[in-house]
Amino acid sequence: MSEPGKSAALSPLSLYIHFPWCIRKCPYCDFNSHEAKSGIPEQRYIDALLTDLRQQLSLLVAPRPIQSIFMGGGTPSLFAAESLDRLLREIRQLLVLADDCEITLEANPGSFESEKFREFRALGINRLSIGIQSFNDAHLKKLGRVHNSHEAISAVAIARAAGFTNINLDLMFGLPEQTEIEALQDVQAAIDLQPQHISFYQLTLEPNTYFHKYPPRLPEDDLIYSLQKAGQQLLAAYGYQQYEISAYAQTDFQCRHNRHYWQFGDYLGIGAGAHGKISLAIPDNIIRTIKPKHPDLYMQQPDHTQLQAIALAQLPLEFMMNHLRLVKGFSVPAYQQLTGLQKTSLEPGLSECLQQNLLYEYQQTIACSAQGWDFLDLILEKFVD
Repeated sequence: MSEPGKSAALSPLSLYIHFPWCIRKCPYCDFNSHEAKSGIPEQRYIDALLTDLRQQLSLLVAPRPIQSIFMGGGTPSLFAAESLDRLLREIRQLLVLADDCEITLEANPGSFESEKFREFRALGINRLSIGIQSFNDAHLKKLGRVHNSHEAISAVAIARAAGFTNINLDLMFGLPEQTEIEALQDVQAAIDLQPQHISFYQLTLEPNTYFHKYPPRLPEDDLIYSLQKAGQQLLAAYGYQQYEISAYAQTDFQCRHNRHYWQFGDYLGIGAGAHGKISLAIPDNIIRTIKPKHPDLYMQQPDHTQLQAIALAQLPLEFMMNHLRLVKGFSVPAYQQLTGLQKTSLEPGLSECLQQNLLYEYQQTIACSAQGWDFLDLILEKFVD
């Protein structure tokens, strides 16, 4: 079933940093974000992040190179460049960053300032992810966004002028009362701005959100399916290659951080509500790390980290939940290396999915079929222990 425990000391790591504040909480957002009503305690939060990082580094059996850093939120770009400068300088002292380390900062169009983003670029931040969501002002208003379409377009121009050559645009479909024409107009508007990466994902009504409590009128399922397929075709026509369910990139511009996450790689997670995954030994010591969610509690106890071991019986499902989101799926040797389990641990679910043409296997690679992607939840149910 499994191989003897082995160290994961030399495999690369990623680092996720959570910034929990935003200008206004969007009605669909289920991320750990809080309105910055009375200002942001930037220096206190940076102090907490560094304490958090030092504590988590003590969990590692040996130094491991950092291949990507992702600053998400919330809206990390609300922080001053000086604050992020201090954070990144300390991180470089504590960790070994790969020479080509991808460093991503999330930003929203309503928080763009030319000089500030030039300073961000000068810090070594080399990838920007802009939360546009739509170019339709009526839809932006329904989504509770603080920006309009003009500011969305301007944000991309500001990012380019600041020196960013690796830009992602977040775009949603299946918006309240959205038509197929409107959805494709959004996709075309994003393409016209020529970003290197586009995230095109469906609006869902998540628990503990305003939209879940007061559901807006969303398009019918058949229309949502049509929107998704039409959007995929339009993106492909302009050279955006789909490599994950909601991720499309020009050649050589896949998001390394998210790809590492989907490939069941290890990552440190620091910040309020951040999660991480660390393989201390495979398969019998793979842990999840969980930080306190509320910013105040986190800053009071930055060195408090909840540890959850991933049970051996859960590893097949945990692995499949991530890897099957990728177009290329996974190789059987990668499954064995990252979980310490043999291919037989995927049975009987694997055989059932192959027989039903939900998955396919070719030269030791397993991936979702075109049909399987439409039934991913059904596939995953077959790997629940």
